Amino acid sequence: MNLSQRRAFFQRLQAENPTPTTELHYSSPFELLVAVLLSAQATDVGVNKATAKLFPVANTPAAILALGEEGLIQYIKTIGLFRSKAKHLIQTCRLLLEEHQGEVPQTRAALEKLPGVGRKTANVILNTAFGQPTIAVDTHIFRVANRTGLAPGKDVLAVELALLKRVPKEFMHDAHHWLILHGRYVCKARKPSCASCVVYDLCRYKEKTA
Repeated sequence: MNLSQRRAFFQRLQAENPTPTTELHYSSPFELLVAVLLSAQATDVGVNKATAKLFPVANTPAAILALGEEGLIQYIKTIGLFRSKAKHLIQTCRLLLEEHQGEVPQTRAALEKLPGVGRKTANVILNTAFGQPTIAVDTHIFRVANRTGLAPGKDVLAVELALLKRVPKEFMHDAHHWLILHGRYVCKARKPSCASCVVYDLCRYKEKTA
């Protein structure tokens, strides 16, 4: 896509959803960090059900640390990989208290030093909690970027770097959410809903559905 096509692409997504955001429920950067850590290989719906019970009891690093690993497991055991997630979350809470006064850091380097936090999670926190122009490439965004021709790449890092170059600056803040929601509900993996797609004519996908 050329620049005018890319601008039209995001203008249409913006018109359809002017204020996109994550579907994870949170009310602080720390709650978002917890929700994102729990969301690996789990649905947002499942995570929200667990955090709805956890956050009223413990929604700070000190409070979760006080629960202990086994206490935390009682709240998140409905989520996949709950034991390893509980271990990472307890370690993360300890580091936040020891090195960051209990606050979620606002740099990629500091975030990626937290147990269980990789580049994708760090990007989500930087963008959603702190408004930084980053894009966390998950399977949905990877698919949309490649399928539409918006920002093709062989791996998630290549797609992320391509998007950072190709997304018009005025759309960068919300691009992450527009793309993930488009991939989740319209540009689906097995059967994309091309007939209801607002960027149908801009998309380069050769196997569009009727």
